[in-house]
Amino acid sequence: MTRPLRLFGAAACAIALAACQHTAPRNPMATWVPSDNHDTRRAQVIVLHYTEQDSVEQSLRTLRTRNRGGPVSAHYLVGEDGRIYQLVSDEHRAWHAGAGSWGTIHELNSASIGIEIDNDGVEPFSDAQVAAVIALLEDLTTRHRIPKTAVIGHSDLAPGRKIDPGPLFPWKRLHDAGFGIWPDADAPLPPPEFDPIDALRLVGYAVDRPEAAIHSYRMRFRGDNARTLDSEDLRILYALSRRASPVASGQATATD
Repeated sequence: MTRPLRLFGAAACAIALAACQHTAPRNPMATWVPSDNHDTRRAQVIVLHYTEQDSVEQSLRTLRTRNRGGPVSAHYLVGEDGRIYQLVSDEHRAWHAGAGSWGTIHELNSASIGIEIDNDGVEPFSDAQVAAVIALLEDLTTRHRIPKTAVIGHSDLAPGRKIDPGPLFPWKRLHDAGFGIWPDADAPLPPPEFDPIDALRLVGYAVDRPEAAIHSYRMRFRGDNARTLDSEDLRILYALSRRASPVASGQATATD
């Protein structure tokens, strides 16, 4: 075989393999009669994490291989310099959330896009990094029609089990850019019958372990590690429960 023919044959094989890899699997027992009435997996929530590792390179290895806890992945990784890496297609399920819930959603890997942020959990997040996260959120919520309020932390869906992205993450800055939820500065005090644990549930937190839910809430909305509520928390929770995310309250659907 001449060299041009060999090259042509190799190219043809590569194209054929690529086509096979991108074609949806078909059951050989059935006759293929395609319908256009279908869609790919639709994410309803975006989950933010920190890597708790020393570098982007280390995190890329972790997110692409097995570690001591088994294989783990995320759709995106944002470096300290603001560079964005994609590891898993938006339409595919990445293994980033684990056990937990947010509102009525109980299998977050199937219903979310995961964004890992290169941060050790001790140092502040860089300006370039936060700007990149905001730009990525704008892209994802627009393309996938995800409610902009449906941006949460890993600690929000797994109280008592996860603490990332931690109390140093600038949630107020994200809200000022249009993402997540945040209380109004002039929110009124709640009425005497107000139940703060029920408010946590309305916001989206699992409240079977109230102290863990309070800790996750405090990291996000007060920027600390407290596990008890004060009068300011009552005001904040009253405001948040009145404007809870449609995903957390079960009002959002895959066709929203």
